[in-house]
Amino acid sequence: MNPRPTFVLAGLLHRLPMDQLRRHMLLLRPETILRWHRDLLRRRHAAASASQRRGRPRTVRSIRVLVLRLARENSSWGYRRVHGELAALGIKVAASTVWEILKDQGIDPSPGRAATTWAEFLRSQAGTLLACDFFEVRTLTGARL
Repeated sequence: MNPRPTFVLAGLLHRLPMDQLRRHMLLLRPETILRWHRDLLRRRHAAASASQRRGRPRTVRSIRVLVLRLARENSSWGYRRVHGELAALGIKVAASTVWEILKDQGIDPSPGRAATTWAEFLRSQAGTLLACDFFEVRTLTGARL
């Protein structure tokens, strides 16, 4: 049954006193009309209190600013690396959200990933490689010579 005619009847007839409703010998019982009216009010209240905005809520502004700052200060990082750093800081946000934030601001989500060569990587890591200890010291514990 289409609910609209029942709501119209409920809207019109709910104002009549109960004795008048019984007197008019309607095809419907007065309790039915009152139930329709309660349903009408319930739906009207639900529609008024429902959020007008659909979908997932927007990401908090401070998180958006942090994502953009991380991406700008570390230009070689992709969106997955930024996502990992946020997770290390205890900020829960999806990798796809980080990707969307970067895309909205016109920042390539994975800048220079294909452009990095092995030689460039070694050059960037040279300081750490030179600081490594390449000498081997044999220690014997509990062994007899």
